[in-house]
Amino acid sequence: MNNSSISGRVCRSIAELDAAVADCFACPRLVAWRELAAEQKRPAFRDQTYWARAVPGFGPDDARMLIVGLAPAAHGGNRTGRMFTGDRSGDVLYAALHAVDLANQPTSTSIDDGLRLTGVRITAPVHCAPPDNKPTPAERDRCSHWLDTEVRLLTPTLRSVVVLGAFGWQALFPVLARAGWVVPRPRPKFGHGAHVELAATDVERTPLQVFGCYHVSQQNTFTGRLTPAMLEVVLSDAAAAAGIDPRRAPVPRE
Repeated sequence: MNNSSISGRVCRSIAELDAAVADCFACPRLVAWRELAAEQKRPAFRDQTYWARAVPGFGPDDARMLIVGLAPAAHGGNRTGRMFTGDRSGDVLYAALHAVDLANQPTSTSIDDGLRLTGVRITAPVHCAPPDNKPTPAERDRCSHWLDTEVRLLTPTLRSVVVLGAFGWQALFPVLARAGWVVPRPRPKFGHGAHVELAATDVERTPLQVFGCYHVSQQNTFTGRLTPAMLEVVLSDAAAAAGIDPRRAPVPRE
């Protein structure tokens, strides 16, 4: 499938979106890097076949809460095909989600490991692993239509968003504005523990609660800038704002 047909494709469901994302080849630098990582495997993964494609979001299609990261890791999501799966950042995130009853297990090691999320979906503004974990602004902007579509499809149920890091924070607010939420000017500043309520342009729609959290990068977690307790507080607050009660939630769907 060529890039023009993908960018013009109308996805009517999360399942269609996930399939379309995985077929994206729009950014030559990122495509080259994700494929190079699959060739130059880490020794621990030398016997594994890497996903080496754009990585779709993960979680139920009726999520009330969205977690927005940065991009897949070259030997994490780019290897396993699932967001935050198979790397140390994911170890921290999924352990915290499990601790606050939003995941059925504390680990995320492979796409078929049985992990399920309750009321939560995880995505990123850039769906391919970038060199040095640094997408360019042009790559972010080229990828933004996927996040536009994901937010649009989730809008009927979406009540809160947790943004991991300043990159995701900057990428998300234009998407939310296009999706029909009122973004203040000047734009809210990112910070750990930041919380912004966005009214909808349609008065009949529920406001959206947006929470900021330091990214679960090794730099932040190894230095103690972000602790498990800090992360769990943000996730709990966002879940409460979204009206998620894990004790009464149905079995989540992928």
